[in-house]
Amino acid sequence: MIVTFGTAVPIVKPATTVIPVVFAIATDPVGGGLVTSLAKPGGNVTGLSLQATDVAGKRIEILREVVPGLRRLAILTNVDNPASVLEMREVEAAAGTLGVAVSKLEIRQADDIAPVFEGLSAKTDALYVVIDGLVNANRTRIITHVLGVRLPSIFGTRDYVQAGGLMSYGPNFPDMFRRAAAVVDKILRGTRPANIPVEQPTKFDLVINLTTAKVLGLTVSPALLARTDEVIE
Repeated sequence: MIVTFGTAVPIVKPATTVIPVVFAIATDPVGGGLVTSLAKPGGNVTGLSLQATDVAGKRIEILREVVPGLRRLAILTNVDNPASVLEMREVEAAAGTLGVAVSKLEIRQADDIAPVFEGLSAKTDALYVVIDGLVNANRTRIITHVLGVRLPSIFGTRDYVQAGGLMSYGPNFPDMFRRAAAVVDKILRGTRPANIPVEQPTKFDLVINLTTAKVLGLTVSPALLARTDEVIE
């Protein structure tokens, strides 16, 4: 059996049609061609989906609670990653329904990061960062630029908030890996991957960095703080 996650999944899948493959994290298993459907994966691959495209709208709604005048949203995306592009499009669609204009900060390599921030419009109200391997590898550099332009930002995982970003909202990764272990157990006991539905996240975390909020001159309402899973001060 092969257990993997993230951007490694599309690389592993073509390598075998026989060995069971379990992914603990995948952005969009159906859209990315990993499985036929969530309910009936087919083939030798199954696991857990991040449903990243589904929570894009929720992240924008949370941003609006902290930035009430949100009118223009920038999206930082590695456009060489198909899964990131899918999420970016979902962010665009969700923003459109909320009357929020979107600008794209497209990167393909680390050297693209500084130029896209230098070209950022002064009218931009907030930043949505689509996370993938390239973005993760340059987390500190991105956070430094975000703080340099004093933009409220939202991410998919808490480590960006711990590094100085404003907020994150997304599935709890440790919980997903624990559930992936249960999928592995089913296969080892004889269940075919094709017959194990792809599971979706059940636990989501909202993390807010109050120190960053104060630096940006933002007020986080008691109502939002009450819903927060972790507050960094």
